[in-house]
Amino acid sequence: MQGLGKQNHSSVSEFLLLGFSSESQIRMALFTFFLLLYLITLLGNGLIITLIYLDSRLHTPMYFFLSILSLVDVSYITTTVPQILVNMTHPRRTISWGACVAQMFIFLVLGIAECVLYAIMALDRYVAICFPLHYTLLMSHPICIKMVIVCCFISIAGALIYTIFTMRLPYCGPHEINHFFCEAPAVLKLACADTSLNDQVDFILGFILLLVPLSLILASYVCIFASILRIRSSQGRLKSFSTCASHITVVTMFYGPAMIMYMRPGSWYDPERDKKLALFYNVVSAFLNPIIYSLRNKDVKGAFLKVFGDRGTAQ
Repeated sequence: MQGLGKQNHSSVSEFLLLGFSSESQIRMALFTFFLLLYLITLLGNGLIITLIYLDSRLHTPMYFFLSILSLVDVSYITTTVPQILVNMTHPRRTISWGACVAQMFIFLVLGIAECVLYAIMALDRYVAICFPLHYTLLMSHPICIKMVIVCCFISIAGALIYTIFTMRLPYCGPHEINHFFCEAPAVLKLACADTSLNDQVDFILGFILLLVPLSLILASYVCIFASILRIRSSQGRLKSFSTCASHITVVTMFYGPAMIMYMRPGSWYDPERDKKLALFYNVVSAFLNPIIYSLRNKDVKGAFLKVFGDRGTAQ
């Protein structure tokens, strides 16, 4: 990927990440906040992965996909927050061309993977509620593995296209990115060339990678709610709805800001707003996911009590 910089004859060898406030007191407060947020996110997602691995009752497709989501979230937040923490303590907030390209690519791979994974999780709930008798056949472990592999393939292909179309442009200066990491829209504003083609490509990719999965999610939940309404027992309806409520919440938190960021025209660029949006669908979403799933899920809370309760008793 470093070869992209040589091909477009860019005169910029490194970028300066402006990040957040330059005042030392505010930077230290933000450093403490992001460090705690990062550690809690790692702990929460790591705990979910551990519980799903240790408790055999959670060895189902739904929790398999939840463990993959937690793994993606841990990786996703790790692509940005350590960079934020370093920049808040280091006077020279620079990132090399190659590191910027790598960060952009990895961030996009994980972001796209999260989009596709939400659609897969909605499909899993659709099959579980609308075709319960065929669930074990339609969502067998080999099929779940194949879904994750397809998710990885789509993520890498989409991220590669995004990154190549962004970094093929010449960057002649200035080299200041008004963001806290190398996100494609922020880097693209520094290009000293026409970016209209990039706007078109970004919209097409946004349609394929954001709107198509979101449409599948919405279609799944229309069928799910129709099926739930046919359940005679009010307790049965409530139980079926509760299994979907957590997923609906995290989908809403993620897709809204991501669609604004990657499907709007380049002329709508607003660096301060974009930093807030990126924080929301990258940092806040990864932080809240384990809280939402664990607080609303009796199986996860039961697994926690079983695993750590048994160990406490054994000691």
